[in-house]
Amino acid sequence: MTGIMNEKQLSRIVLKGFKSIVECDIELYKINVLIGANGAGKSNFIGFFRMMQQLLEENLQVFVSRQGSPDTILHFGRKTTEQLEFKLYFGNNGYFATLEATQDNRLMFVKESFWWNLKGEYEIGKGHFETMAFSGTGTRIDKYILSVMQGWRVYHFHDTSDTAYVKQRHGINDNNYLRPDARNLAAFLYLLRDNYSASYQKIVKTIRLVAPFFGDFYLRPSPQNNDFIELEWFERGQDIPFKAHLLSDGTLRFICLTTVFLQPEDFQPETILVDEPELGLHPYAITVLASLIRTVSKQVIVSTQSVELLNEFDASDVIVVDRNHGCSSLRRLAPQELETWLEEYSLGELWKKNLIGGRPSK
Repeated sequence: MTGIMNEKQLSRIVLKGFKSIVECDIELYKINVLIGANGAGKSNFIGFFRMMQQLLEENLQVFVSRQGSPDTILHFGRKTTEQLEFKLYFGNNGYFATLEATQDNRLMFVKESFWWNLKGEYEIGKGHFETMAFSGTGTRIDKYILSVMQGWRVYHFHDTSDTAYVKQRHGINDNNYLRPDARNLAAFLYLLRDNYSASYQKIVKTIRLVAPFFGDFYLRPSPQNNDFIELEWFERGQDIPFKAHLLSDGTLRFICLTTVFLQPEDFQPETILVDEPELGLHPYAITVLASLIRTVSKQVIVSTQSVELLNEFDASDVIVVDRNHGCSSLRRLAPQELETWLEEYSLGELWKKNLIGGRPSK
């Protein structure tokens, strides 16, 4: 297991009836690398955390509506799966909930509760449609758990098209945290440059490892409106600023990822989730990315299909996602079972040889 866990990080998740995941009970470590075939269920596992973000913002029914209906969230719909259940453990403490579809296409809390090792389970309500977690239990455990979960961030930098938000002007004061799609990247970097110089310089130097032509960012309020800012940059040795659309897709994604993992610790969520971070990256950039993941002090959950990225981690870091008969299963690799194989082969080679699972199946 890479790194040391603390009680602010998710140590175990029990999830039943969510999309392709009929049931899983998996321990989470500091580093968690999900591998599997296309459609195996990696993105569904990451997607559960997106749902949790909406639940904690009291937007659960909006999330359900945008998904289409409860039937798209429950495994094969309500006729097959009556309830969605999850238990989230943080060391000896936890947050539990059971949700059920209603006739008017909403998800209702059948049960919602906190768990702590000293007094057991504390039920906070049932029959409601938005979380009652913030109503208070009279203990410190609810505030402790909620503050951790509210800090989760699911980052997704797939959109680097001309209309991507990261390439557009954005409010210069939107800098409390880096948004999941990095739309406020320029505003966030502007804050780091002026107030967290050491972190900012680390970001710039790391970008240069992968993009030697990169000089620095050109961060300034928009001349047309000082309330906005746009991502601009210099090429090394030049003084003409370029817009973000002149960066390659891979370079722009790497800039976003570097900012995530090298942002000041005060800004970092306790759990960082990234779906397929290797997309469009050069193999050397993937090596640098893996180094950033290993050295960050927070918990990281990534899903990947990159053999190069997998090779950078230990077997104990890896969760294999397989899908059979429409059901996703998740299991952590057991290093002791692979000792002999790993003397001659890398993890990536074992994956390609279909010796650890995570390959397409009928």
